[in-house]
Amino acid sequence: MSDLDKMEVEYFRAQLPEFEKKTREFHEGKMNIKEYKSFSGKYGSYAQRMGKRHMLRLRMTAGRMPLSKLNFVVDMAKKYDVNLVHFTTCQAVQFHDLLPDTLFDLMNKALDVDIICYGGGGDYPRNVMCSPLSGVEADEYFDVMPYAEKMADYLVHYIDREKMPRKLKVAFSNSKANTTHATFRDLGFVAREDGLFDVYAAGGLGIDPRLGVLVDEGVKPEDILYYTKAMIHTFRKYGNYENRRKARTRFMVEALGSEESFRKAYQEELAKVFADGEDLKLREIRDLSSHKEADGTPEQSWRIIEQKQKGLYSLLWHPIGGSPKLEILEKVRDEAAKMKDVELRVTPDESVYIINLTGKEADRLLKITEEDCARNPFETSVSCVGATICQVGLRDSQGMLKKAIEKVREANLRDDALPKIFISGCTSSCGTHQIGRLGFRGAVKFVDKKPFPGFLLFEYGDERQNQERFGQEVGTLLEEDVPNFLIDLGRMVEASGKSFDEYLRENPDAIKQAAKPYI
Repeated sequence: MSDLDKMEVEYFRAQLPEFEKKTREFHEGKMNIKEYKSFSGKYGSYAQRMGKRHMLRLRMTAGRMPLSKLNFVVDMAKKYDVNLVHFTTCQAVQFHDLLPDTLFDLMNKALDVDIICYGGGGDYPRNVMCSPLSGVEADEYFDVMPYAEKMADYLVHYIDREKMPRKLKVAFSNSKANTTHATFRDLGFVAREDGLFDVYAAGGLGIDPRLGVLVDEGVKPEDILYYTKAMIHTFRKYGNYENRRKARTRFMVEALGSEESFRKAYQEELAKVFADGEDLKLREIRDLSSHKEADGTPEQSWRIIEQKQKGLYSLLWHPIGGSPKLEILEKVRDEAAKMKDVELRVTPDESVYIINLTGKEADRLLKITEEDCARNPFETSVSCVGATICQVGLRDSQGMLKKAIEKVREANLRDDALPKIFISGCTSSCGTHQIGRLGFRGAVKFVDKKPFPGFLLFEYGDERQNQERFGQEVGTLLEEDVPNFLIDLGRMVEASGKSFDEYLRENPDAIKQAAKPYI
């Protein structure tokens, strides 16, 4: 966090003994896994499948991982021999397969570097998301990162206030790329060319996904906390406390009858917030820009991106499945520690950007990350952690992704023959399958009336602002057939001599055609 004081940090630390007490009771058999889940989520932790080990979610506010937090991640992962570190689609870092005593120590020590796990799960404000290249992206409208950090500081104070019906996800977008899905989150602040925000609310993925409702336009950045307080009041007033399946903010639109009715209800709460007289205006916004000297141009690579700061670059690093090898993460940390102003930014697609690099620094880190990185855009595909770990997961999404990449490599397809795909193990949409040009969701496929592991295929999702659409269902494939379907589709594209995007523009039914033999 950027502005939390020592007293606030110690408040969060004071909550940890209760977590330790309940966790020990769970392992002693005094709580079942469902009861424990409803308790532990508030602390950013869940028991994994089978209940013997735990996951811990380390909140990286707005996706920022400066050196202090990177040091913590690397040092603690080494100390406790953490065998699975995962970059999440909500811009957090997760440690998996933790024993209880390790879990307690990590949660406590994390507070020393302003990593707050409290409120990381359950029905609370979640990690505030932000466009990962905000502040360095050449074509952004303006840097929204400082506002995202201020928002995060504000929202943690709602964790122990009056309970909301479900979680609240807030996102900031700096450009039309809309990588954080700010136009379809519970609350989204979308930057405009004139330096103001448009505000969207009551959107979300999961079951019955919905695009957000535009609730106000041309909002001054210093006023964003008023809009957040109004959203919380609206959610508490009109949200569903009785039916968890319909308790997310997006169901308020249905409950109130229309988007216009929801917009009116929200505006009424907003007017009350402004009338209350509480001063929520933001002041003293920090400039995080680097002004280090350049030292030349790096080698050409699809992973190196020129920043708006002259002579500086960002490097994309996407470990397969979003789970880096610890030895490579340590090498990245050791090298970054020698460099001025360098930090990591966790992305909503399980990558990280390493920003504020000179040309020579970019070359060094390009080589370090090469052995643990996607080779092309297809290999940057997104997958949730999957059913081997997650309590509610239906399918092993990570296993399916790794098998698909292995088979596609064996097929030796051209780098542009397939797009990035998005895979969720279940309907929770942690793999954001609805926004990919190709998406998959864990399912069951019946063959001769017998159930087999399968994945439901989606096509033509799009996250970009003003082009948003959720993917349409095509049909269910056997899990074992997914790699073959992808290879068939890639070969169709290759035979045309065009890229995947070019081919689909001319052949919009290509995905259905390739999938037909498997459905």
